[in-house]
Amino acid sequence: MNLNRMIPLAGSAILTVTVLLFAIFEAVRFTLGSFFVCFFLPIGFIMMTAGLHNECERDRIVAANIGMVFAAVYCMLIMLVYFTQLTAVKYEQLTEQAAKLIDFRRFGLIFYYDLLGYGVMALSTFFTGLSMKAENRTDRGLRILMMIHGVFFLSCIFMPMTGIFSKISSGGDGIGGRLALITWCIYFLPVGVLSFLHFRKN
Repeated sequence: MNLNRMIPLAGSAILTVTVLLFAIFEAVRFTLGSFFVCFFLPIGFIMMTAGLHNECERDRIVAANIGMVFAAVYCMLIMLVYFTQLTAVKYEQLTEQAAKLIDFRRFGLIFYYDLLGYGVMALSTFFTGLSMKAENRTDRGLRILMMIHGVFFLSCIFMPMTGIFSKISSGGDGIGGRLALITWCIYFLPVGVLSFLHFRKN
C-alpha cells in the first residue's frame, strides 16, 4: 500500500465531502452541522496539501514549503474556532460580553479568526498551486483554481477592517452571508474533486 498516494487521496475525498455538506447545511440553515463539518475540513485539506507537497519538484520546493506551512496555520485556526463553537459556546452559560467575543454567529473576535484562517488557506492554495507542474487537463484546472483562490486572502483580511460585519451583526437575517459562503463552496468544490482525480491517476 502506497501511503503517499492513499493519504492525500483520502484527504481529497474528505475535503470534497465536507465542502459539499457545508453548502447543504448552510442552505438549510443547520448551523450545528455546518460547524461540525468545518472542524474536519482542515484535516482533509492538510492531507491533500501534503500529497501535493510530496510530489513537488526540487526547483519549486520553496513554494510548496510555504503552502504547507500556511496549511498548518489554517488548520490550527479553524479547528480552534469550530471546537470552541461545538463545546464552550454550545454548553457553557456565557455572559453577554463573552458571547459577543466567542459566539461565531455574533460576528465577534472568533468570527474574525475564522476569516483570518480562510485568508491563510487562500495563501496556502496559491503557493501550493504555484509549486505544481501541470501535465494534463485535470492538473491544469486544479492549479488554476488553487492559484485564483489566493485572491480570497485579500477579502478575508481587509473586509473585516471596514467594519462591514459589525453592521451586519446589528441587523438583518444574514442571507447575504450565507449566499457568500455557498458561492465559496461552489468555487472550492472542484478543487477537492480535481485533487481526488489527480491522486487517483498518480
